[in-house]
Amino acid sequence: MTSTQARTRTYTLTIPQAGPTPVTVTESGQGHPFLILHGGGGPQTVAGFADLLAGARSARVITPTHPGFGGTPRPGGLASTGALAALYTDLLAELDLDDVTVVGNSIGGWIAAEMALLNPARVSSYILVDAVGIEVPGHPVTDFFSLTMDQVAQLSYHDPDRFRIDVAALPPAAQAAMAGNRSSLAVYSGPAMTDPSLSGRLAGVTAPVLVLWGEADQIVDAEYGRALAAAIPGGQFRLLAGTGHLPQIETPAELLPVIWDFADAHAVSRPAR
Repeated sequence: MTSTQARTRTYTLTIPQAGPTPVTVTESGQGHPFLILHGGGGPQTVAGFADLLAGARSARVITPTHPGFGGTPRPGGLASTGALAALYTDLLAELDLDDVTVVGNSIGGWIAAEMALLNPARVSSYILVDAVGIEVPGHPVTDFFSLTMDQVAQLSYHDPDRFRIDVAALPPAAQAAMAGNRSSLAVYSGPAMTDPSLSGRLAGVTAPVLVLWGEADQIVDAEYGRALAAAIPGGQFRLLAGTGHLPQIETPAELLPVIWDFADAHAVSRPAR
């Protein structure tokens, strides 16, 4: 097995909200640790980028599957992004990781923001990629749960025709997993994918945070991203050209150096390139 080959393991973690909770974690690479948190599309939306990061840089990449996604079980008490943030803070302790860069896309970015509010000493920086969670007057999160998968693709990508999925042509197991993902997303995010208290609470973040945004994102537009960065003390904002809500899928080669450079700049010990 080479250092970049992915390996998967299930850990059982216990938090007050949910009790013992199994978490499936895929890991690859060696070096500076990254925790990558997927969005509502499930772990496959970040798997390719995790492999790219682990193969192209000196990086140890940890990608958990949010319980309830990908056919995994979800305890009834695990029902919010805050609970997931507590769970993943405990995961870093279980893995005995320090100097971690947390990267979250969409709801994964919301979870990363909640982790930043917990202020775990094991994390050195956060990168929120087209994240949801706050309320921005005049710039609502698109009503995802009212959309067909074709409409999701249309709003998510700069070039949607490259990424459309014919759900009816998928095997029954894959269709069931997608339905389970959608159901679990609704539990964690609520129907609006926002928390009215989050924007104000973000004033308590003390860690370095970079907010990245695809200019073609129509799920949450760039003004929403700018408002998110502005809510975080010292938060930086960067617009990514030629990409949408999922730059880790649509433009991974362009996303990689942006993420690496921010992680490198804020690392406690400089990672080898």
